[in-house]
Amino acid sequence: MFRLKALAKGKVQGVGYRYHTQVKALSLDLVGCAKNLSSGDVEVVAEGEEAQLLELLSFLPHSSPYAVVKNVETLELLAIEQHSFSGFNAY
Repeated sequence: MFRLKALAKGKVQGVGYRYHTQVKALSLDLVGCAKNLSSGDVEVVAEGEEAQLLELLSFLPHSSPYAVVKNVETLELLAIEQHSFSGFNAY
C-alpha cells in the first residue's frame, strides 16, 4: 500500500476539479482527499495500490473539463502500512 501526495496548480478551484478527482479516486478504490489551498492550488492525497495511484496521477492534469491545469507536482509517493483515511473526501 502506498500514499500519493500531489499539488495541482492553475485554474483548479471553482471548476469541479475536486469533484472529478474524487469520482476517479473512488472508481479506483482509493481513499484520501482533495482540498483547496489558500494559494489557489488543490492538494490531492490518496492511498491505495501503486498502480491505481499512478493511474490517478496521470488523470490529474485532465481531471475537470473546466479546469486549466498548468502543472501537477508530485510531492510524495511512499509505502505505508495502513490507511490514514476512510473514503475519499473533497474539501
